[in-house]
Amino acid sequence: MRFKGTFNFVHQSKYFFIFSIVITILGALSLSIFGLNYGVDFSSGTNVDINLTKKIEKSQVEELLKTYNFKKEPTITMGAERITVRFTEVLDEQHEKQFKADMKKIDEGSSMEINTVDVEIARELQRNALLAVLIASIGIIIYVSIRFEWRFAVSAVVALLHDAFMVISLFSIFRLEVTLPFIIAVLTIIGYSINDTIVIFDRIRENLRFSKIKSMDDLAHLVNDSIYQTLTRSINTVLTVLVTALCLFIFGSESIRMFSLAILFGLGFGAYSSIFIASPLWVVLKNKESKKPKASAKPQEAK
Repeated sequence: MRFKGTFNFVHQSKYFFIFSIVITILGALSLSIFGLNYGVDFSSGTNVDINLTKKIEKSQVEELLKTYNFKKEPTITMGAERITVRFTEVLDEQHEKQFKADMKKIDEGSSMEINTVDVEIARELQRNALLAVLIASIGIIIYVSIRFEWRFAVSAVVALLHDAFMVISLFSIFRLEVTLPFIIAVLTIIGYSINDTIVIFDRIRENLRFSKIKSMDDLAHLVNDSIYQTLTRSINTVLTVLVTALCLFIFGSESIRMFSLAILFGLGFGAYSSIFIASPLWVVLKNKESKKPKASAKPQEAK
């Protein structure tokens, strides 16, 4: 089944471009002012995951932590049978032993896992995460340029960078924790975004073979038809993964919750950018090419 509609994706694209630009500006402002809420994976400190055997109140843990006199108060995340305590300072061996002993007084059967990251490791992880996104983007540009043409490649990379930046911006605005699973989620989002975009671009290329493009309206009509022809497939793919990610977010453990949330954000923006950003942007680039004056023939030399 194919969608049939009268909505003109290309002619209405300016409104979607404006919307994306506004969100991008807001995201850039948030990142420049507040930055990202880095978890223990990307900032120095100690993260303690405590498995409980009985129900305890958050206030009990808060009262316990006040006795340590840290410069910055640790962050406590409560779960049904699990507590995560995030220290911005690196706990030494003495503090670790003391904290374990104090928690045993509250819950004798409790067990804990302690993860510590120093400053150098945190910086290296940040660099590697950025490098991973950069290499993935360059690889996509090369592949799409060979398989299609450079205009498709530029449009596809703009769309996937748009999706990644939107997710990063939302995590900055809402102060959600950024950990290694978040980076995995961003790379997964890039994969889904480019896959969705390539499906539409492949249909555009097929339709170009059998069409005679004489004007901008002809080009817009072809792209609109191509989007409608692939819309069912795009929606079904997104909904399938969306339901899975939503179940992971609701029923999954605390450790993968931010990963699931990032996937949920990314899937929405990925479907949006493939339809409303990448395809209309290709039309803009293609139309600019057709408007370039052709080189005039060289005048014949006088005999």
